[in-house]
Amino acid sequence: MYYDYNYRCFVNCVRDLLDSPEVQSMRSIRHHPGMSCYDHSVFVSYVAFRLARRWKLDYRTAARAGLLHDLYLYDPRTLPSYRQCFAHPVAAAENAAALCGGLTAREKNCILAHMWPLSRRAPRSREAAAVC
Repeated sequence: MYYDYNYRCFVNCVRDLLDSPEVQSMRSIRHHPGMSCYDHSVFVSYVAFRLARRWKLDYRTAARAGLLHDLYLYDPRTLPSYRQCFAHPVAAAENAAALCGGLTAREKNCILAHMWPLSRRAPRSREAAAVC
């Protein structure tokens, strides 16, 4: 029963994004071995949502930023791996802003900082740390 409540609450936070063609197109992008970008992003989103709820944070922001953190929408094999690591958060933030009609500063930081400590952008909120 508790699981059902968490799952329903999570889906309510991200339903509009899950149904968007941009997010659905992530299904065709290979991300990690054996996993699509979509599958990875939904997993990160749910984990960030659960952590944010446990830590009494803005779980909606964590869930939405977690879902959009890899919304780069290009084949990552077109870039050398070291460039992909630093380029995809910027592309994801731009695409997320276009999809959502803008992002809050906290959402933008969650997306841009999700590769920390590998990237130079550090998380500036606990929601961003949950997405990391």
